[in-house]
Amino acid sequence: MEQGMQLIDGNGKFNVDGLKDFMTATEFAQSGLSYAIVAIIGSQSSGKSTLMNQTFHTNFEEMNAYSGRGQTTKGIWIAKCSDIDPFTIAMDFEGTDSNQRGEDDTAFEKQSTLFALAIADVVLINMWYKDIGLENAASRPLLKTVFQVMKRLFKPRKKTLLFVLRDHSKTPLEYLETALLEDIEKIWVAVAEPETLSSAPLREFFNVEITALPYYEFQKEKFKEQVAQLRQRFVHSIYPGRLVGDRQEVEPASVFPLRAEEIWKIIKENKDLDLPAVKVMVATVRCEEIADEKIKCFTFDEDWLQIKEAVQAGPVSGFGGAVSSILETYLSEYDREVVYFDQEVRNEKRRQLLSNALMVIRDAYDTMLMHLYSNTVKSFKTRLEQSQNEGQEYVVDIHLYSQSCMVEFDQGCEDAAIQQSEWNASKFREKLICDMLSEMMAKYKKQITHALAKRVESLLESGERDTWASIGNLFECNTEAAVSEFSDVVVSFNLNSSEIDTKSKHLREHARNILETKAREAADAWRVLMRMKDRFSKDFNHDENSTSWYNLTPERNLDEIERDALSASLRILSIIAAIRFDGMPDQIEKVLYSSLMDRIVPDPSLQNTFMGATLDPLASDTWEEVSPEATTLLKPEDCKSLWMNFIEEIEPMVTGARSRQDGRRRTRSYAAAAAAGVGVGVVVAGPVAVVNAAMIFLRAWRWGQQL
Repeated sequence: MEQGMQLIDGNGKFNVDGLKDFMTATEFAQSGLSYAIVAIIGSQSSGKSTLMNQTFHTNFEEMNAYSGRGQTTKGIWIAKCSDIDPFTIAMDFEGTDSNQRGEDDTAFEKQSTLFALAIADVVLINMWYKDIGLENAASRPLLKTVFQVMKRLFKPRKKTLLFVLRDHSKTPLEYLETALLEDIEKIWVAVAEPETLSSAPLREFFNVEITALPYYEFQKEKFKEQVAQLRQRFVHSIYPGRLVGDRQEVEPASVFPLRAEEIWKIIKENKDLDLPAVKVMVATVRCEEIADEKIKCFTFDEDWLQIKEAVQAGPVSGFGGAVSSILETYLSEYDREVVYFDQEVRNEKRRQLLSNALMVIRDAYDTMLMHLYSNTVKSFKTRLEQSQNEGQEYVVDIHLYSQSCMVEFDQGCEDAAIQQSEWNASKFREKLICDMLSEMMAKYKKQITHALAKRVESLLESGERDTWASIGNLFECNTEAAVSEFSDVVVSFNLNSSEIDTKSKHLREHARNILETKAREAADAWRVLMRMKDRFSKDFNHDENSTSWYNLTPERNLDEIERDALSASLRILSIIAAIRFDGMPDQIEKVLYSSLMDRIVPDPSLQNTFMGATLDPLASDTWEEVSPEATTLLKPEDCKSLWMNFIEEIEPMVTGARSRQDGRRRTRSYAAAAAAGVGVGVVVAGPVAVVNAAMIFLRAWRWGQQL
């Protein structure tokens, strides 16, 4: 016989640990939905424990008749019914109208009755048959309590009330059944009803069954025989049409401890018992426990851990299918284990389970897509570098490369997709396109740089009057060619016109930055000074045929040579003073020429006067009468300072040239004088004088060469 366990003691304390041990020992949790709970309530010393033991082969403590009537069962006890299918739990309740609790202490009786109705599928109401039809019968207050509870706290649901009429003798059972049903109906109608259930009949709440048993002490054999018949009614009790009533809201056996504890807690706190709310609470807790178990199992799944580790090193073929299959295994297990819980709750917890599982997967998924992205960018870049074509042939190559790379990437992303998620690779795809475009931009920027940088340097070095016009033409021709080709290339990336315009603008800005960078490098004061000196030296010391002025006659106008050389040097300064892409005319060269070359007689049109005072047009940090698009490289005052340094640097060259020219003139004068003396000597002094005059002429010529 199965030993009973006290679930709730006489003081109302719930035995949590004892119930846990009971669940383990009886393996009740493994029953799923295939179980029934039977409770018995009734007056004290009415033989409830005896009936339970005889019917279900349990071992509840029974009253010792020789010790007199008194309270035997205290609190609520449970035990497993032996050899009954389905798994059946018997619950033995403390008797009502107990002398030990006193007339006024009915709280526990009501609480335990409410607990029995809330937790059990079948409630046995143990009563003496002689109480039927009596207004002051002991069972009448009990029935009133039962009906009040059912009407106030429960929605209509078929719960089986099995009335067991004890000590039955000669009165026909049919008569007793009729009389008992009449009593029940009277009590049901007399109990106050909530407005919502004012018209609900008894049959919507209860499936009423009635049976009778003979006097145990005097008719033991007959009693046992009829008890055996009663026991058979509990075999397959949950089958349709059998003893157990409505099973629509049955919950798995595994949540019995949680449900029982929560219901008793609410009852003890004297709160309204909302069984649907309890059901939701139980479902919430249990579904969370199952979901936590599944996420833990998934997290430490060996197959998942192998994939997670492998993807760190590189892309894993079949990643999405493999991970989705593993995840689906645990989601399916969850679905099977929670199928009988509240649908809304189990669905919500499933969503949370899936969300938590996807959080576990996300890093590996992103790593997988990052590998696909990196490999695709690398492949595209390699193909770009290996392409030997130019112009439209190159454009065709890029179309093929980009389309091929995008197809490979999309196929890889499809292979990596997690079926249970709504993730997509759009973020990585956008980044891929962006980086492929960056590679294209880098290629065309490099092309523009190669086309402009050296040639701009050369043009700036030359210092010709049309320098900026030539630079502008160079800029326009090469930049627009690159932009046009780029626009043809990016058609493969399905960019809209505004995006293409933005990229084209960046290429033009890059080209302009190259020009500005080169111009600023060329505008370095030391470099400008060196170029001016080189130009002056070249023009001052050589003619347009690169012939040295030293080989010319002394009659050459050195001032004219100097002025031409200074003009050429000043032109270098005027060109580098400001960036002028637009080719608009300006006054920079004229201002510089007037202020620096014509120091003695300045141009009246360029003089600024204030209160009768003449102002220096170079004593400023801005250029007047230049285009708004122009960018100042050297301010007017900087140009003036550079010019003064330049004049100081070339002064020795000019002075030396003048000295040499003066020396040549003197040499020629001495030579002429010597030649005249030789002629006289020949006539007057003879040969010796001629030789001496020749020696004097030779020394004069050599001295002139040294100068």
